[in-house]
Amino acid sequence: MIDVELMLERVTQYQAQIAEAISETLMMVGISLAAAILLGLPLGVLLFFSAKGQLYENRFWNQVLNGFVNIIRSFPFLLFVVFMIPVTRWLVGTAIGTLAASVPLAVVSLAIYSRQVEQALHDVPRGILEAARAMGATRLQIMFKFLLVEARSGLILGLTNSMISFISYSTVMGVVGGGGVGDFAIRYGYQRFETELMLAVILLMIVIVQFIQLFGSLLSRWLDKR
Repeated sequence: MIDVELMLERVTQYQAQIAEAISETLMMVGISLAAAILLGLPLGVLLFFSAKGQLYENRFWNQVLNGFVNIIRSFPFLLFVVFMIPVTRWLVGTAIGTLAASVPLAVVSLAIYSRQVEQALHDVPRGILEAARAMGATRLQIMFKFLLVEARSGLILGLTNSMISFISYSTVMGVVGGGGVGDFAIRYGYQRFETELMLAVILLMIVIVQFIQLFGSLLSRWLDKR
């Protein structure tokens, strides 16, 4: 049976370490989110528009981009982190720490979200594209004023789901000294047999994920004008 009083006592005892772990997780997730929006979104758009029958059909580049995304997504994440160590060290000067841990996480995040973007664009009714063409809209106008606008609800929902995945991935970054909530739960909870402390951290992560999901779902519904 869970001792709630002991759980609260342990949380109070380790509140400084918990706060530091949360800040490390937020840093990793924040960098991953930025990579997803700044790189994953354009990559997803390119995947969609370079596909067969689309505005910028290009079989070669579509296969190259698809291959890149598929390889990154099929790579076991822990092995990918180790594989990326030389690149991480080259980019940030070290392979240890929160910033270093954010590098492989950012690469994975852009691959994950690019697929979400591609799917959101595919979900836009084909008639909208045909109507835009009938009105004489240019390719860029079709892209920015029609498809992306119509897909915004799906894009937000995809970003929400991706962000939850980023949080999940960030919990294993302790393997490269990245810290974070997952690393804290293992070192202070599991390895020290502080079960109540580990459960408290798990509950905290559940609350954070539920809040993100709720906020993303509400925003997606609000933007859905169909």
